[in-house]
Amino acid sequence: MGIVNKLLKDTPMSNDLEIPKEGKYIYGIIRNSAPIDYGPIGMGKRADRVYGVTYNGITAIVSASPIIVYEARRINMITHEKVLEEMMKQFTVLPVRFSTISEHDDDTGIMRIIEKDYRKFDEMLAKMEGKKELGLKVLAKETEIYDSIIEKYDDIKVLRGKLMNMPADKTHYQRVKIGEMVAEALRKETEYFKDTIIAALNPLSEDVKINDNYSEMMILNAAFLIKNESEPAFDKVVNDLSEQYGRFMIFKYTGTLPLYNFVNLIINTKGV
Repeated sequence: MGIVNKLLKDTPMSNDLEIPKEGKYIYGIIRNSAPIDYGPIGMGKRADRVYGVTYNGITAIVSASPIIVYEARRINMITHEKVLEEMMKQFTVLPVRFSTISEHDDDTGIMRIIEKDYRKFDEMLAKMEGKKELGLKVLAKETEIYDSIIEKYDDIKVLRGKLMNMPADKTHYQRVKIGEMVAEALRKETEYFKDTIIAALNPLSEDVKINDNYSEMMILNAAFLIKNESEPAFDKVVNDLSEQYGRFMIFKYTGTLPLYNFVNLIINTKGV
């Protein structure tokens, strides 16, 4: 019994465990004066109510949340994105960085944040009003793009023809050489098509952000900022490009997206 009593004595009781303080999770900023309530779709397992806190015509969309660092897991990212999508149905949205939480558990703390950064929010909303972000990823079809390179580049075509019927163990150097030639040709083709696609879409864009490619077969990974009224014309150019190059490329066109590529909104929630 002595050992049992010691184990019980050394085990912390549940009310000794540290419970995170409560704060407000901030999803995005909009221009609005009317009450907003999106219902119980908030971050985390609790599904807290998502609603608006307004100061002088600018609203922060928030929900109650423990003051924790949310992991960038798929379920959390999707929840954050779904709230932004609801907001974008009616408003121009300044998306706030994932897992931004005010240390105050009441709405007055959020109002102080808006008041402090009011001019910044106002200017950014004015700049983005009536605009949207569209995403475009273009990937090469591996077999088709290599076939087109062989047809286009005579030096590769000729060397490949010579090696076709020669034993591999006697042509190691030549095969390494042709691999290098194909890689360089692929780089040139990728740059050419990337520049061609961007040149076709630039006249309809307010801004463009070229993001890093995440595979050798990716030709373009870009976000475009466009005016709402330009979207039909932009759609047509993307469709025309897809039709023109669809034999050896795949176009993945997405929108409307949160303005993350064109809005870098970091809110300082400390000491407000």
